[in-house]
Amino acid sequence: MKQSKNTKSFASRWGFILASVGSAVGMANVWGFPNKMGSNGGGAFLLIYLLFVVIFGTVALPAEFAMGRRAGTGTLGAYESAWATRSKKAGKVGGLLGWLPLAGSMCIAIGYAVIVTYILKALVDSVLGTLMHGDAAAWFGAISSQPYSVIPYHIIVVVGTLLTLFLGAHSIEKTNKIMMPLFFVIFVILAVRVALLPGALNGYPFMFHPRWEMLADPMIWIWAMGQAFFSLSVTGSGMIVYGAYLSKNEDVVDVAQHTALFDTIAAVVAALVIIPACFSYGLDVGAGPGLLFVTLPTILQDIPMGQLFAIILYAAMIFAGISSLQNMFEAVAESLLHKFPRLGRTGVLVLLAVICLGFGIGMETIDQWGPWMDLVSIYIIPIGATLGAVSWFYVMKKEDLMDAVNTGASKPHGNLWYSIGRYVYVPLAAVLCCVALFKGVAF
Repeated sequence: MKQSKNTKSFASRWGFILASVGSAVGMANVWGFPNKMGSNGGGAFLLIYLLFVVIFGTVALPAEFAMGRRAGTGTLGAYESAWATRSKKAGKVGGLLGWLPLAGSMCIAIGYAVIVTYILKALVDSVLGTLMHGDAAAWFGAISSQPYSVIPYHIIVVVGTLLTLFLGAHSIEKTNKIMMPLFFVIFVILAVRVALLPGALNGYPFMFHPRWEMLADPMIWIWAMGQAFFSLSVTGSGMIVYGAYLSKNEDVVDVAQHTALFDTIAAVVAALVIIPACFSYGLDVGAGPGLLFVTLPTILQDIPMGQLFAIILYAAMIFAGISSLQNMFEAVAESLLHKFPRLGRTGVLVLLAVICLGFGIGMETIDQWGPWMDLVSIYIIPIGATLGAVSWFYVMKKEDLMDAVNTGASKPHGNLWYSIGRYVYVPLAAVLCCVALFKGVAF
């Protein structure tokens, strides 16, 4: 289905899905999912994760898409619109509350840009051979402990990403139509190569054969739920803006389920690269960011054509990182344009560049980045996700929400869909928020 060439809308259904997948696919898939899976029982974690993906992909993600489409704008306008179904005064309250999840998007973008900066540095050093012909741990230690060592790369990441947003939805769609297919192709190639490593086959039973006794561990359920929330970008902010660019002829539940499907495939394919490789070399699958900058380079140094595969790997991760950054920046940009139209799109993007570079330069080491991302993910993001869930399913009038969700649906979604949202999704979001706040669990 073709629409008019409007920068405020996606030109095709698959363009929208690929952009949404691009937002969801990021570091949470590339190292977060393998790390969480490796640390929480392998197959048991995967089973629980898939359950939550089905729930959130069927209810939570469609609700955010529907709210953005209904409001025709980003986070601030969507919350105001939802709360205004009760009264005009309530709408103003909702508009104010929307600043919290929006701040979450900006804060996560600031930290996220730093990690993508280090990936760009790894890509360049892989091309030059620096990373592939020396001690990877020493290389990572040198760049991660020296402040301001990657400022030029940081500027390239931030300014380059913002430039891809200059034409709004049209730019996002065009870049993701290239980046996302390449991401999948690259990781499938890497997964095939890793499968040929000696001992790699031991990783597959760990991934796909659940240890049933681990299902009794409540923390595995919490980790899997948190990973599903953030892997799908259900944060009460980011996906709202993409919904604002979605045609009213599309079924939000259907496109959300496609987004969830491809995001899950990306996570599993990334795990098929990292976990069997770690088994092959007897390395810790729960090593976090060290997987990207120490473990994988060490493995790649030891295999034929390792430098080529390193270049391919880091190029794929750049695609994943930039596509996620696009969504975070766009969520903030669209809301600011809605609130302060006189700034214009150029003015808003320049403002975001100044803010992101200013804060990011103050976090130019991984050690500083970690606590910042923990702060955002522990407090701001879970609160924002819960605020969104409550706003859609408890504050907003049921008939208005269902009208927004059923716009464009070939088969109307009814009481079952609403009940799952109200009595399953909202309590799960609240549980995640409470655990994060009171136990300090970082997702």
